Amino acid sequence: MYYFTPMKKFIALICMIASGAMIAQAQDQYIFPFGGGQNKYFIKEIIKLTGKERPRICYLPTASGDNEAGIIRFYDLVSDLSVEPHHQKVWISSYNQKESFEEVLLSMDAIYVGGGNTLNMMAIWKAQGIDVVLKKALEKGIVLAGGSAGSLCWFENGTTDSRPKELSVVEGLGFLPFSHSPHYHSEEYRQPLYQKNIANGIFKAGYAMDDYSGIIFKNGKPFKVVSLDDEHHSYFVSMKDGKVVEEKLKAVILK
Repeated sequence: MYYFTPMKKFIALICMIASGAMIAQAQDQYIFPFGGGQNKYFIKEIIKLTGKERPRICYLPTASGDNEAGIIRFYDLVSDLSVEPHHQKVWISSYNQKESFEEVLLSMDAIYVGGGNTLNMMAIWKAQGIDVVLKKALEKGIVLAGGSAGSLCWFENGTTDSRPKELSVVEGLGFLPFSHSPHYHSEEYRQPLYQKNIANGIFKAGYAMDDYSGIIFKNGKPFKVVSLDDEHHSYFVSMKDGKVVEEKLKAVILK
């Protein structure tokens, strides 16, 4: 029979305490992309995911060029909800903003990204180091969410209207290891292009979402599919036996 010496018992106890502390510190990571269409019901889901009675939610209007109308729209949506709303522009100067992007964003409970030009948004985020901050936010357990450009950014890549003439491919942050198409059935050319890119191997399998439909991912995996009605859906699109297969996902209707 093997016996622990007092010193070995002490070391084993310290290891158990340290291991327990690490487990306690581990945070579930939530990302909530939706195909498009800002609405109060999705923001209510974001509030629930934070686990806070009055969460601090920051709206990032980068993709719209910090459009004032979009910022006002966000504040209108949350005006009667239990949140502490904030927004963070990127068109700033050191004269009028004294906190870093990291200081602002990592103090939030959720970060909500608005729609617009995904390509330009990604370029600005990388230039300003916001992409790195968002990764830290996810690891800290801050909920990440958004629609349109605000959904596409979380995936590896997907279809975008960010360039002239036609839909094209844009690279995302890769926090979710799939491809993505927002506005899937809401815009005429989204579905055929997305399926074509999957068939040609440009995209790996991924998730497509109509406007007013979305998927909550927990620790990188689908956790809950939501929609505002029975007309808007989310899909898993992949290759099977040499053909593109589109699987409609069962959703919880939010009311």
